Amino acid sequence: MNLKNFLSPEFIKVNLKAEDKNEAFKELAAHYCKVADLPLFSKILDAIVKREEKMSTGIHKGIAVPHCQTDAVKKLCGVLGISEKGVQYDSLDGEPVHLLFMFIFPLNDTQEHLLLLKHLAQLIELPKFQAELQSQKDPQSAFNVLCKFEDMLSGE
Repeated sequence: MNLKNFLSPEFIKVNLKAEDKNEAFKELAAHYCKVADLPLFSKILDAIVKREEKMSTGIHKGIAVPHCQTDAVKKLCGVLGISEKGVQYDSLDGEPVHLLFMFIFPLNDTQEHLLLLKHLAQLIELPKFQAELQSQKDPQSAFNVLCKFEDMLSGE
C-alpha cells in the first residue's frame, strides 16, 4: 500500500490558505473534486466533517489525517495539503498541523484504510520525513519526497 500509487502531484496542494481545520477540509475537498473532475464536494465534505466530529484526526505533532468512508467514491483516493504557517486543528497535542493527508475510502472498504493508515504511521516514524515533505514549495517536489521515503521504507 503506497501513497505514491494514488497521491500523484496533481493531488498535492502546497501553500494551503486555510487557518482552521474546517477551512482546510473545504480547501482540500474542493481541490480533490476539481482535479478528479467530480461534482461531489458537499458529499465528501460532509463525510469528512462527520468523521472528524467523532475524534480529532490530528494524530502526530504537525500531521493530521482527516478521512472518511462514503459512497461518493468507488476506490481509495486522497489529497495531501501542505501548510507553511500551520492550521489550527484541535489536535490531540494542541499544536497546529502542517501536513494534512485527506483520504476518502469507498463504503465497501474493509481493510485498505487500515493498511494505508499503518503505512502512513511507518512513514511518519522515518527521520526527516515530515521536515522534508513540509518544506516543499511545489507539488512535484513534494511527490518526489514522498516517493523517496516510500522507497526507503520498502528497502528499494
